[in-house]
Amino acid sequence: MDSSKRSALVCVSLLGVLQMGASVEQLPPGKVFRPIVRGLHGAVAAGNPLTVEAGLRLLRTGGTAVDAGVAATFAAAVTEFSHFGMGGEASILIYKQKEDQVIAVNADGPAPMAATPEFFTRRGDKVPPSTGYLAATVPAVVDGLLLALREHGTRSFGDVIAPAIEYADGFPMSEFLSGVISSRAGAIREMPGGARVFLPGDKAPAPGEIFRQPDLARTLRAMSAAEAAALRRPGASRQSGIDAVRDYFYRGPVAAAIGKASEANGGLLRAGDMAAYHARLEPAWSVAYRDWQVYKVGFWSQGPVMLQTLNLLEGFDLKGMKLNSADYIHTVTEAMKLAFADRDRYYADPAMVSVPTEALLSKAYAGARRALIDKDRASDVIRPGAPDQLGVAVGAQAAADDDGSGRPVTPPDRTPLGTTCVNIVDAEGNLWSATPSGAWLPSVIAGDTGIPLSQRMQAFSLVEGHPNRLAPGKLPRYTLTPTLAGKREEGGKTGRPTLAFSTPGLDVQDQTLLQVFLNIAEFGLTLQEAVESPRFDTLHLEETFDQHRIRPNQLRIEGRVPADVLEALRAKGHVLEILGGWNHASAPTVVSIDRTTSVVSAAADARRDRYAFAW
Repeated sequence: MDSSKRSALVCVSLLGVLQMGASVEQLPPGKVFRPIVRGLHGAVAAGNPLTVEAGLRLLRTGGTAVDAGVAATFAAAVTEFSHFGMGGEASILIYKQKEDQVIAVNADGPAPMAATPEFFTRRGDKVPPSTGYLAATVPAVVDGLLLALREHGTRSFGDVIAPAIEYADGFPMSEFLSGVISSRAGAIREMPGGARVFLPGDKAPAPGEIFRQPDLARTLRAMSAAEAAALRRPGASRQSGIDAVRDYFYRGPVAAAIGKASEANGGLLRAGDMAAYHARLEPAWSVAYRDWQVYKVGFWSQGPVMLQTLNLLEGFDLKGMKLNSADYIHTVTEAMKLAFADRDRYYADPAMVSVPTEALLSKAYAGARRALIDKDRASDVIRPGAPDQLGVAVGAQAAADDDGSGRPVTPPDRTPLGTTCVNIVDAEGNLWSATPSGAWLPSVIAGDTGIPLSQRMQAFSLVEGHPNRLAPGKLPRYTLTPTLAGKREEGGKTGRPTLAFSTPGLDVQDQTLLQVFLNIAEFGLTLQEAVESPRFDTLHLEETFDQHRIRPNQLRIEGRVPADVLEALRAKGHVLEILGGWNHASAPTVVSIDRTTSVVSAAADARRDRYAFAW
């Protein structure tokens, strides 16, 4: 093992020691469970120590935040298979310090061309399936990562894929992953190829056992070999080598194998869908909030919900309300409900649906909508606005706790474990924020490729007239939502991003990231305090997964919030679901850079297996 790799592994091992301790339920009041980590050269914060190590390895050998982000995300697809796999998708934000530019990477996989609403309604489906080959959208994350590396990175594919290949050859099974496999063993056996990969010997690998994915390792090595062969040709460049990897995956043997496996198992995905797919680089969307600038990806995600909510909240004295007081939680919740009503009425693939993007993010529209927030009473209706006419509420309707069929819906026994987060800052101040997802357990494994396929079809609606209604080649409006933010500098100039943060959590993602940001921007909390502070989220929205149900006025809130605050929220009309003290579904990580001192910092939530390191 070379010295740089050994050093990175030692760093991550020490990190694991730092992040062990007493039960978080025994945490003394006012204290954080985990320390902020700080350094001068770079920081990585992600979903497990091996993902962090992959990013560190690239940074320590001279790579940028983009190089490290690509390497870490590929590694996560191998080592965080409970949340994310190589056939999944991602949203990514990149900040390039030298150019002072924020770039969004749209790696949302579209529906196969054979997928139509009629296909599923003929089967009796009310929503597309959540598992199996029929749930698969086009694998998108690979192209998104290759595009980011090609256009904004500095290293070769061989460099960034090396950690993932090593982990596919074998890594020690964790207690968490072993437990996930055990709890889902029945569902895994039902997925073609799943038992062969995740239940060797028909049992879950035990903690500490070396877990190997030989088919996936072979596929990744073949992709790397395609680059190596291309680089031996006269006139070859780093970019042409990466293009060869893309062709191998999307137009060559991998696409052929995925299409063949899908067709053989009754799926709709074909090699032609793979060949036609291209991830996209786009401008980020942004709003000013007081003396901050906040950046999100586009309206094919739910990211602009956070921007709309910030516009609404700018008219309130949140700091004067005090953090997590009843008035604060009520006001933030009511603002989020208005923003989510607009999401469910308007957000969709902009290539296929006309989305009033500029109007939705305008300050004038937010000013008109703000008057709908009653400081004393929670609204029990869904109230999308008419942004082009500055209409405050159009078609307001009572929120029904059902799936549109008139039958009450029982919440499912299991919530998908999907999605992770990767946030990185390098010594130059470049930032990477990613929310990779899809292809989580239980997933089909496409033939002998070792690649699990995504389950993102369930994000589509089958309802006539719905903006997110399924159509061939359409992107599902999904929940993946990385974030960058920076404080406006002296002289009133728009602030360069200094923060990168993201989280898993389905519809909860932007609600959590909003609270993390407000904890920092309004209340001056440290990064670690910001991610560990008690959280809440509203279910007064059309859920993206499951049966797309709406649960009116339901507010989930962690039990660390004082009892008098909970009672005051009930008095305002909120229907509370009290979670455990540290039981929220999200688990963000955050990195930052102080552009005056060049100190980088990172924080990782204690609620899940989140890790961070800086040096």
